[in-house]
Amino acid sequence: MAAEPRLDSLYSKLMNEEDARVCKDIPDSACSDVPQNFFLQVLANTLTSLGDTLTNPKTTLAWLLGVVGAPVALIAWLVPIRESGSMLPQLLIAAWIRRLPYRRAVWVCGSLLQAAALLAMGAVAWFFEGALAGGLIIACLIVFSLARGLCSVASKDVIGKTVPKTRRGRLNGLATSLSGWLALAFGVYCLIYPPNDDDMLFYAALLIGAALLWMLAALVYRRIDEAPGATEGGGNAFSHALGNISLLRDDAPFRRFVVTRALLLCSALSAPYYVVLARDVESGFGMLGAFLVANGLASSLSAGVWGRMSDASSRQVLIRAALLASLLGPLVIAVDRWANLPDALHAWLFPLAFFVLGIAHAGVRVGRKTYVLDMAGGNKRTDYVSVGNSVIGLILLATGLFGLLSGLIGAAGMLLLLSAIGLLGALLATTLPEVQQD
Repeated sequence: MAAEPRLDSLYSKLMNEEDARVCKDIPDSACSDVPQNFFLQVLANTLTSLGDTLTNPKTTLAWLLGVVGAPVALIAWLVPIRESGSMLPQLLIAAWIRRLPYRRAVWVCGSLLQAAALLAMGAVAWFFEGALAGGLIIACLIVFSLARGLCSVASKDVIGKTVPKTRRGRLNGLATSLSGWLALAFGVYCLIYPPNDDDMLFYAALLIGAALLWMLAALVYRRIDEAPGATEGGGNAFSHALGNISLLRDDAPFRRFVVTRALLLCSALSAPYYVVLARDVESGFGMLGAFLVANGLASSLSAGVWGRMSDASSRQVLIRAALLASLLGPLVIAVDRWANLPDALHAWLFPLAFFVLGIAHAGVRVGRKTYVLDMAGGNKRTDYVSVGNSVIGLILLATGLFGLLSGLIGAAGMLLLLSAIGLLGALLATTLPEVQQD
């Protein structure tokens, strides 16, 4: 009980407003529990975000497949499975979740399944090798991704029932910022003490440590005091999923948001091309460490600011972040080609650009999460999240075809193409309705 006044005081200071107890768009019974629920979700999301960093498919999991001697073709599937595997089934998952008045347990179950999948990956790497090990690790990753889908749908609904409108952006921003600082510390450690390629203990510890983070997050999340929600519409999962697809046809604001979100994938898809361009100038491990630090620093410094801005207008955050990501690409290419910078300064152009891109990407993530949370209430929020994520999952799989195009136009050409796509997303975002003033 003694901790509650301290949480209330900290929550009021964080909101920086006299009316910190605003209870907009949540049940009246949940008002008194807002500070506790707010910080519990910040802590749980921070732990899982850090776990995502430790098990990044572009680094840790790619190395893991390489060390067990898995075919290169399997390595190419890591990112699509990790990112889209959690999104595609959400149409079916959402119909099941809607039958449950309490959705907190779904998140806890998903978190524990992710922990189990990571532990299984470590066991596979220890006891098997070659194509068999690679196939089993991919199977574990599929389980991991499906579990992420459970958490994604459930978390949006739990936040919608426990954290008031105009406060959700700060929740997402604070969690992203805290995990960014922790990821930054990890990047600095790798920069100062780079592990050897054959240090199995180091990478095994990463998987075990990440699994423990998800277990701890589950323990934190189960303490959330969640009010029961509506259970209407929780019928046959497949037929309900087909019915939800009609949202894209009948709900114009939601359809425009999904298209905008798809175009704003450029902030994530363009990141590898900055790394490719940097390798042409400097390929040492120090440069890779610089990218890790830049990414962690960008998230930690900017996410809280984006979160506060999103509570005022998540639409404006999407516009500004998209413009920043889109204009950055042409600027960097122009400096790279025509500025005639000294070699030492030239090499650091790309980590600096990566830092700016990380700021923009944090804005896109916080802005679109806050927008979809605030544009609908009740079970409609679950439908919006599931339909939107399923569509984005399909698009992410389709972006694998970009690999064919990059062979023709190169990294610089891909960066310009993605910048143009992002600019279209910024323009489309200007037509989105405001949802924070409703």
